[in-house]
Amino acid sequence: MESGLRVHDRWVVPDAELRERFSRSSGPGGQGVNTTDSRVELSLDLAASPSLPEPLRARALDRLAGRLVNGVLTVTASEHRAQLTNREAARERMAALLREAIAPPPKRRRPTRPSRAAKERRLAEKKRRSQRKRDRRVDGD
Repeated sequence: MESGLRVHDRWVVPDAELRERFSRSSGPGGQGVNTTDSRVELSLDLAASPSLPEPLRARALDRLAGRLVNGVLTVTASEHRAQLTNREAARERMAALLREAIAPPPKRRRPTRPSRAAKERRLAEKKRRSQRKRDRRVDGD
């Protein structure tokens, strides 16, 4: 494992801030499923993380508010049979979540209006469609 969790080219969460917990995983694994602690819970105290700059922390706390419990973000991985693979999967998932949470907001849409030609094309098409339906009628309106 590398030293720390690389979230962004400018932000690496040190391993000391991450907490891993292991437990037994359900699912495939044969007899080993009852004895091997392959499920991984990776936690990061986002509210108290000194490695995260303050403006990014505020943005991340706001965007991840529904996933946080007392300011702590937890990610679980149990899809693989090996603990090491689950650890890597949990780290990747945590990094992707954090990357998405600290991303700058998208640019605001500048409102535009349809051009006169676009309006005329739309109205002409409506008239053609209306005429076509009128021509299909049997009662001769």
